[in-house]
Amino acid sequence: MTALRDALRELPESVFADLLESDDAYRIVLDLPGVTAETAELRVERGRLVVEARREKAVPAEFSYLEEERSLFVDAELPLPPDATGAGASAEADRGVFTVTLPKRDAAPERTIPITSTGDDA
Repeated sequence: MTALRDALRELPESVFADLLESDDAYRIVLDLPGVTAETAELRVERGRLVVEARREKAVPAEFSYLEEERSLFVDAELPLPPDATGAGASAEADRGVFTVTLPKRDAAPERTIPITSTGDDA
């Protein structure tokens, strides 16, 4: 679990995360501003939570960038505890906040995690 905590600290400055644990699951809450359920992919692969996302950035035609600090793409890989599994995992997106629930088990097989949309992402 130390590797996951360390990885959460290493996320890009524009991404914030919380890690929670219950008796039967882990929950990771990721703040991904500008990302929707349609522009994100979450999957468990080789014991890691892989996050690949694209931000929506609308720039009115009469404006141009003087400085651009918010990257268009957000990619991260978080090592999971050995008993976390992608089987039965779920995720919800609500206004750029992704809540990923990973059941506990002995191994983490490769699996894409479905994302449901709530709130403004619907």
